[in-house]
Amino acid sequence: MKATLVFLLLAQVSWAGPFQQRGLFDFMLEDEASGIGPEDPFRTVPEVEPLGPVCPFRCQCHLRVVQCSDLGLDKVPKELPPDTTLLDLQNNKITEIKDGDFKNLKNLHTLILVNNKISKISPGAFTPLLKLERLYLSKNHLKELPEKMPKTLQELRAHENEISKVRKAVFNGLNQMIVIELGTNPLKSSGIENGAFQGMKKLSYIRIADTNITTIPQGLPPSLTELHLEGNKISKVDAASLKGLNNLAKLGLSFNSISAVDNGTLANTPHLRELHLDNNKLIKVPGGLAEHKYIQPESGTQRWLMSRRRQQPRLRVLALLLGSEGLQTWLFTFITTISLQLGLTTSAHLDTTRKRRLIRV
Repeated sequence: MKATLVFLLLAQVSWAGPFQQRGLFDFMLEDEASGIGPEDPFRTVPEVEPLGPVCPFRCQCHLRVVQCSDLGLDKVPKELPPDTTLLDLQNNKITEIKDGDFKNLKNLHTLILVNNKISKISPGAFTPLLKLERLYLSKNHLKELPEKMPKTLQELRAHENEISKVRKAVFNGLNQMIVIELGTNPLKSSGIENGAFQGMKKLSYIRIADTNITTIPQGLPPSLTELHLEGNKISKVDAASLKGLNNLAKLGLSFNSISAVDNGTLANTPHLRELHLDNNKLIKVPGGLAEHKYIQPESGTQRWLMSRRRQQPRLRVLALLLGSEGLQTWLFTFITTISLQLGLTTSAHLDTTRKRRLIRV
């Protein structure tokens, strides 16, 4: 029996291959693999890096949306997650946007900086934002629009600032822009460079309300469909001011000082659907309204309606505050005559408290 065991042990040793030393540290492989060296039996385990981006302190992060609003922040938080698509920093106390504040945010689509105290934006602050489409800068202390805005920008809202100048160079290359909001700024007509908006081929909506402009800005792009200029100091609308705006569908001129609209002015806007002229100084209805097939005069809660049944798919609206009884009588006669020509019946009554006439068709 003992002989048999000895034979088996010798056989096993003979079958094993010879040991071959290939390097100086072959005998240390086992120790290194275990993480404990011969001279460092209690080596410290290194700290593990986080698997994903860390949300800034006090902010909330979910599905690539970083919300840091209403926190009293005086600067943009550091180390924002690089996969952020929407960054909300509104209602804070940020005073300046610096270069590097948005570094690595290559996927950011929307940046909300509303209601801060921003008075300065560094020229290169938005350079890293290669996909930015919406930039909201309203309710700050900006005196000019920022330079070098991303070429991908589609919507810019900067109302309720201290902007007094709009330079053409600011919008150079912004060919994707659709919406611009610049209302409630101390803008004057001389502060808007001629043709400042002209290069933006997709621009559809402009709002410059509650400013100090006295004329309609010149060189507006033909792509424009809505132009809102309410609450300014415009005194007259001439034919040249609307020239080339063939696609304009809505024109807001309420609460100005307009006393006249030149003949032929509305001929430049063949697709006009809504014209708001209430609270001005008009003494007669603008010429050219009869050429528009659909007119729905509207003022406050009162309405006048004229339409040609089933002959024209477009609806046009006119908001016009009547300033005198003579103008009311003229307009009543005008609408009644057109209605009779169209074979429509009308009923009318006068609201003497508001000096408005309501005509129903």
